Amino acid sequence: MSPSQSRPPAPALIFETLNAYQRTGALRAAIELDLFTAIADGNTTASKIALRIQASEKGTRVLCDFLTVIGFLAKQGNDYSLTPDAATFLNRHSPAYIGTVTRFFAQMEQQLNTVDALAAAIRKGGTVLSDQGIMGPEDPIWVEFARSMAPMMAMPAVFLAKMLGGSPANKWKVLDIAAGHGLFGISIAQQNPNAEVVAVDWGPVLEVARENAGKSNVSGRFKTIAGNALDVDLGGGYDIVVIANFLQLLDMRSIDGLMRKVYSGLSPGGRAITLGFIPNDDRVSPPGDANFGMIALAFTAEGDAYTVSEYQQMFQNAGFSRSELVQLSPSPQRVIVSYK
Repeated sequence: MSPSQSRPPAPALIFETLNAYQRTGALRAAIELDLFTAIADGNTTASKIALRIQASEKGTRVLCDFLTVIGFLAKQGNDYSLTPDAATFLNRHSPAYIGTVTRFFAQMEQQLNTVDALAAAIRKGGTVLSDQGIMGPEDPIWVEFARSMAPMMAMPAVFLAKMLGGSPANKWKVLDIAAGHGLFGISIAQQNPNAEVVAVDWGPVLEVARENAGKSNVSGRFKTIAGNALDVDLGGGYDIVVIANFLQLLDMRSIDGLMRKVYSGLSPGGRAITLGFIPNDDRVSPPGDANFGMIALAFTAEGDAYTVSEYQQMFQNAGFSRSELVQLSPSPQRVIVSYK
């Protein structure tokens, strides 16, 4: 029995959900004003923070109190401090800073625009934004995704590379499908100095991936294939194929066709790594994975938060001998490893 079923009926959850836009707006404003960095630099009272971020003292106090209530700040007397989450991910000085993600989410919100668009998508069973939603050819939102989401994906990419293991003796050939920022393939190349990476994505997006490969000193082992992964020749002889945050945007028929191409392109004993939002078969757990179903409904024509069993069946149909669900520790994300 869930907590909501064990307590007396109350309207609190309804009001909190209808007002959730305030949480989004407050966090976005704090990131834009660089409030978290200001506090990290020792400005702990409303007056000092206001002076640093060039805002009114009243507005700063109200924002800081609100951020305290929702869990991003702590308050003792008149002094504010960062919670561990805010200190790690929202202080611009932190190597794990992910404040840039607001740009991508703002574009997504702007496209959805109104609640009516979501209601219409629910009636239709897919996006009403356009015929293909965000999956249209070379949609510019994917360039923004590649640039703004890279900091958020940096740690999962490292965790994945470590999970795959590999030593200099393993001269891996790696395919990174819908590579975006390219960090998954790049991290594998950094982990294994003999790994060569081929990244597939739209041409403008690959420019971002190549920039990141240059910054990571793996450009010499980083090649690209421009185009739609469903249509282009992916090549072959791969030891590892990474498919991160992509399959849930597609319909089952497209996934079947792509995974057959992946299977054909893998060397004997090769592995396909699917990373994304993968709910359990009950479709409501884990919450973060299950919630993606609504995003797929709003922004894609036929995408979905496919379950573990659905993926395993699709991969078996494509020819893979077995697939196993693996926790990408210490990240909350999960991956499915499929073996040829």
